[in-house]
Amino acid sequence: MVEMLDEKQFDVELNLLALRIPREHCKLATRVLNGYLLDKPRVKPVTEDPTSDKNRYMILSEKIQNPDLSEIPISKVDELKELFEIQVVPYSFTLGYSYWSADHILKQILPTGIEVPSSFETIGHIAHLNINDELLPYKDVIAKVIYDKNYPRIKTIVNKVGAISNEFRVPKFEILAGDDNLVTEVKQYGAVFKLDYGLVYWNSRLEHEHIRLISKFQAGDIVCDMFAGIGPFAIPAAQKGCRVYANDLNPDSIRYLEINAKINKVANLVRAYNSDARKFISSVMEVPSSEESSLESNIAISNTSDKGMQSTSQKESGSIEGSMEEIPDKNGARCESNEELKAKEDANSAAVKRRSENLSEESGSANCTDICMPERKKRVLNKHAGVSQPFVAKPWEHIDHVIMNLPASALEFLDALGGLIDKKHWKGSLPWIHCYCFMRSNETEDLIKAKAEAALGASIRDPVFYRVRDVAPNKAMYCLSFRLPKEACIAANDDDKDKNALGD
Repeated sequence: MVEMLDEKQFDVELNLLALRIPREHCKLATRVLNGYLLDKPRVKPVTEDPTSDKNRYMILSEKIQNPDLSEIPISKVDELKELFEIQVVPYSFTLGYSYWSADHILKQILPTGIEVPSSFETIGHIAHLNINDELLPYKDVIAKVIYDKNYPRIKTIVNKVGAISNEFRVPKFEILAGDDNLVTEVKQYGAVFKLDYGLVYWNSRLEHEHIRLISKFQAGDIVCDMFAGIGPFAIPAAQKGCRVYANDLNPDSIRYLEINAKINKVANLVRAYNSDARKFISSVMEVPSSEESSLESNIAISNTSDKGMQSTSQKESGSIEGSMEEIPDKNGARCESNEELKAKEDANSAAVKRRSENLSEESGSANCTDICMPERKKRVLNKHAGVSQPFVAKPWEHIDHVIMNLPASALEFLDALGGLIDKKHWKGSLPWIHCYCFMRSNETEDLIKAKAEAALGASIRDPVFYRVRDVAPNKAMYCLSFRLPKEACIAANDDDKDKNALGD
């Protein structure tokens, strides 16, 4: 363990010269002496005269060592002498710990040859360090320096402890400096995300990827997010006017997803599920046994556990007799009667059917590879688009996008998409699948495509790979996007003629 640092060891005293001049001549003197005044970041070369408020000190550069100012061109000195009497005085001050940058301090502390930590991830008021084994003996002093140099913007310093082993893939952290508070807020692309960094997964480095993918969506799209977390895709998609089915296995993630949907005023466009991803997509795509059974689809936020989903499935499979009354949800919002719901569904059917063949259709272009267009700095989300729209959808009839953001194992979950679509009820084109994965330097796109096809049990046409970010020297994160093949989703006893009834 390294001893905590002595801040005094970084004090540097500067013994310089200064000119005492009338304060009304400061502006002109600064212009004349350009290049000969002290030039240090965050240190002003003009300061108060401790002996008189009518004068100012102009601190000269470290290269000016002679009181006769022989290092300054005589023409400049004469120009000043015509305006006022030049007085040269000694001037000393100390650059202390507070002046120096974190990088400068750490270079003085750490042994030669050890790489100085150059960056850290910021999550609201939290700084997440990735301290390698070589730096572990210095973790406390590193945390103190980073805390001191970034406070009050940063109030908590954490470091990941051990490998991720829990089913929710949430790291375990130790707090190295600052407040013992991991509940924070993050702002991205016009949305606010509240989270407990010790309970849920969050990666600030994926902000641009969230923007890129959501820019491909259109208002009215129906989106299924199988690994939604606290909503980095679901919330901005809803802000754009999409209707979102969002699922995560971690109950804390779903709790914060609900909170974030309400904070961002899109609770009416997001349905939250707490379940295994395979059970989630199966439940959402299940065709209800009767029209009345789809009433639950109108509830905006529904925290559905495995038990709750089983109950819902049983409810959908049974018959509903008698008249329906208006039933308030837990927030006091009313659920429309069957007749009202049916009218809204009919009004939205045109939007459900209108999906184009191309995910990124822009300006009349029909080239599928447009999905690879460069990211735009201009943010395309309309965060108020869906505020007044009710959640009216029949996912068993149509969905537009399925997001699978679990790069370590999302490819393995592609088998969950097999046999889900019932041709008798489906309307419009098949959905786009956005499956995130890792690719090592010795792997190829063809290999990843083959893995995806093996899981689907069908060939993928025109796959689009997008390199999201490098996660290690020989490992990168990719997004594989493709239209769900008909062969992967239609039951085996459906003949080719029936399959052709579906859009490609």
